[in-house]
Amino acid sequence: MKINKFKLERYFAIYEFSAKYLLSPSDCESLTMKELIDNADADSLRMWQNLKLGYTESMGHPVLREEIARLYHSIEESNVITAVPEEAIFITMHALLEKDDHVIIIDPVYQSLKEIPASIGCSITHWRMEEKDNQWHLDLDLLENSINAGTKMLIINFPHNPTGYLPTLEQFNRIIEIARRHDIYIFSDEMYWLLEHGEDMRLPSAVDCYEKAISLFGLSKTFSLPGLRVGWIVTRVEELLCNLSTLKDYTTICGSAPSEILAIMALRQKEAILEANKERIRGNLEAARAFFARHDRLFTWLEPRGGSTAFIKLKPGISVVELCKRIVEEKSIMIVPGEIFDYEGNYFRVGLGRDNFKDILNELEEYVAKL
Repeated sequence: MKINKFKLERYFAIYEFSAKYLLSPSDCESLTMKELIDNADADSLRMWQNLKLGYTESMGHPVLREEIARLYHSIEESNVITAVPEEAIFITMHALLEKDDHVIIIDPVYQSLKEIPASIGCSITHWRMEEKDNQWHLDLDLLENSINAGTKMLIINFPHNPTGYLPTLEQFNRIIEIARRHDIYIFSDEMYWLLEHGEDMRLPSAVDCYEKAISLFGLSKTFSLPGLRVGWIVTRVEELLCNLSTLKDYTTICGSAPSEILAIMALRQKEAILEANKERIRGNLEAARAFFARHDRLFTWLEPRGGSTAFIKLKPGISVVELCKRIVEEKSIMIVPGEIFDYEGNYFRVGLGRDNFKDILNELEEYVAKL
């Protein structure tokens, strides 16, 4: 398989563990083992204490799949297969797509969601996010007009990384209706689901709305547990689940036994984890608004509606790529420029989910003021 370099992951490989500060992570502050275990219920603690470090079930621990199914309205344990999130993207695309299939992909997007279809030989239409009136927008008419006889899949991501865009329920339902009318699959990357910036903004999972939807979710972002490497695919397409099981035999085969039990613990305390992350994001959003308002000669603040990221515009006159390079070299603050997402324009990503976000803005304040 020939595939392009993963720009975002290579960028993080350079700076994630060398820069003093990270302004652009997409995850929320990671939980410690102590925090997770101290708040575990008695049943999952018993499973943890008696855990044997052997192989696990390929589809995932039955109790874990039961807990996952409870997140949805139309899903049972049999509709769930667990996998590392990146693995889940890989095996799903290979299970469904063939050379010359046409795929429509939201743009910008996490790179594997477009590179894997391209490596398979699919033709791709980029459904580009547009900035208008200091907000992010998607043109639903453009989506409909992009569908042709060979269109097999639409790839979406709400809440959206990196912009934080979230459609209204009416807009989301129209996307579902367009896919249904043309009988195409929807692959819905929902890694930031449940982090909407208002309860009234929350969208249902695509899998609860459409019989040909495939929903990706996991513990890396919303649940503050990227180190567990636990994610899942949920779908009502039974044949797809069989094919995913076959492909998974050639990747990880099964999950990590300790990670599965820790994942059960996390899902059983989801309300507390979610509330802590939403409160953290609310506080960081307030700080970000104030910071970029103070420096509005340099930046255009584009308000996110969900998730743990925002995509900010640096005004003309300074190259965002050059600025990010200077800041990491001079202040040891890592910032991801929009170029890493193959998105034209002077944009950069800000991560809103970490505890030290306000401290980083303080470190950046004097430097930015000089600009």
